[in-house]
Amino acid sequence: MRRFENARILMYSHDTFGLGHLRRCRTIAHALVEHYRGLEVLIISGSTIAGAFDYRTRVDFVKIPSVIKLRNGEYTPLERHKALDETLKMRQAIIRQTAETFQPDIFIVDKEPLGLRGEVEETLAYLKTRGTTLVLGLREVMDAPHLLDAEWKQRDVLRKIDLYYDTIWAYGPPDFYDPLTDLDVPAGVRSKMTFVGFLQRSLSRDPLPEHPPAGDYLLVTTGGGGDGADLVHDVIHAYQHDPSLVHPALVVLGPYMPARKRRKLVKKSASVPLLKVIEFDNRMEELVAGASAVVAMGGYNTYCEILSFDKPALIVPRVRPREEQLIRARRAEELGLIDMLLPDEAEDAPRLAAALKALPGRPRPSQSNPGLRLDGLANIVEIVGRWPETRARPQLSVVGAGSRP
Repeated sequence: MRRFENARILMYSHDTFGLGHLRRCRTIAHALVEHYRGLEVLIISGSTIAGAFDYRTRVDFVKIPSVIKLRNGEYTPLERHKALDETLKMRQAIIRQTAETFQPDIFIVDKEPLGLRGEVEETLAYLKTRGTTLVLGLREVMDAPHLLDAEWKQRDVLRKIDLYYDTIWAYGPPDFYDPLTDLDVPAGVRSKMTFVGFLQRSLSRDPLPEHPPAGDYLLVTTGGGGDGADLVHDVIHAYQHDPSLVHPALVVLGPYMPARKRRKLVKKSASVPLLKVIEFDNRMEELVAGASAVVAMGGYNTYCEILSFDKPALIVPRVRPREEQLIRARRAEELGLIDMLLPDEAEDAPRLAAALKALPGRPRPSQSNPGLRLDGLANIVEIVGRWPETRARPQLSVVGAGSRP
């Protein structure tokens, strides 16, 4: 194990709609502090429930004012009496002040190259002047190319990526999907890209006695839940329609599901004894590991958990306003890793019931694709471990080395 003496990594997670960005940052942070003693990681997050998760020693978070992304793609402050511009100014100031105080050796920005509405650009420019290593982390699927291209051209994003960032991590293997597919990518940006691989998930070192729940169950999860009510409704409807569907199911609504929809679904599920409905669990990895199969919308983290714990899965992806989940599900289905139904197909109760009954017996991902590897965390750990040897940074000095666990 290496020891980074007084080394610091700052991470940025804008968090406006779901849990994906914070959970990805947290996963990477935990892997790094496990491998490198003396390393501290601080995550800047806009998630309203950032404090609901456990953080390992030497990992902490700074909460910035929350901004909510609506289903139409627009943003609004969580505190409705505040103007969006005022909230964004507060976020930008906190991000810059945190960077000045924390003085990171590495700054990792998740998914949004310039931050929400450009709120990180000033901090990127500041940290570049002091020699901080600037890293952009991209999901393996960002969005449909035509949507991403239009959004980034409007803000001159690709040129600024080339200007600010030292390296770009794509959180997937190159043969799955390229996040910059069909974009006119400058040679300088392309040369900085490394496909690190999917981020493997593992169980907590401190298991809780009730995790996972006892008995056999299908896990139905909507991620953050902000737009997951339709999937849960369709699953309940399938159980109501087909009495031969006898597999118990644990349904996790997600903390961002609107209260009115949550109440309606809890009431609707009461007529189906086989369904247990909960709002949120901060140890989703353990729920996935204990399930016989998974039904999900297929965000990045859920997909990594399905692969990590080798679970048969049925994906009903979000198809608008972003197409990220749809692209991921189609590619995964093409590789035989999961089954997929489009949302309008899942509304057909007999069709969904048949898919749910068949799901526990479908091949696991490892059976469909024996060469599947999830080595993203190991690759990130190795990359970070090489930087002290190639950069003359006194704050990040290697004082001992050994084999990687």
